[in-house]
Amino acid sequence: MRYDLVIFDNDGVLVDSEPLANRVLAGYLTELGHPTSYTDALRDYMGGSVRRVHDIIRERTGRHLPADFDSILHSRTFDAFRAELQPVNGVSELLRGLAADALPYCLASSSSHERIRVALQHTGLLEYFDEQRIFSSEDVRRGKPAPDLFQHAAGSMGVPPERCVVIEDSPLGVQAAIAAGMEVYGYVAMTPPDRLAQASGVFSDMSALPELLAG
Repeated sequence: MRYDLVIFDNDGVLVDSEPLANRVLAGYLTELGHPTSYTDALRDYMGGSVRRVHDIIRERTGRHLPADFDSILHSRTFDAFRAELQPVNGVSELLRGLAADALPYCLASSSSHERIRVALQHTGLLEYFDEQRIFSSEDVRRGKPAPDLFQHAAGSMGVPPERCVVIEDSPLGVQAAIAAGMEVYGYVAMTPPDRLAQASGVFSDMSALPELLAG
């Protein structure tokens, strides 16, 4: 293998949560008087933390979201996850293969620790991630596209950035990985490939990733 650590994004890479989460987000923002379509949510917020939602709404409107915005959004998102969330096709097999090859991996997500664990638990993927393998934007000051989260994950795992590869599905995540000095591959099952053009390569099926990692 060419790398000493594989860092996975969670939403849209390990769990098929982006359609559910962005549908909930678009609906809630619209309900609050900030008309947002599903396409708008994907374009503006996919791959970012909830702090990004607050920042963009404030910049665009001069208004603050309600104090209970985060808790209500998370509650609605968790309800959707429990009803519909599935793992990304082929992810379980991929993680088993990495474990068999003794290739270290971890997860670094813009989501909260609670949301990450709800998603992994519901999809049966939590067995692949002990506490030392899970990193959230809550752990750092700046979320994606800043490099902080990926740098924090690599440092915690004891691997220099240049020996890490990131698996991402959002432009924000790709930008963050590059800023962190890491190679990055874009998963384009849902994201148009041209939006991840800065990545070292793209793939649309998890079965293709081992070959990319092997170089």
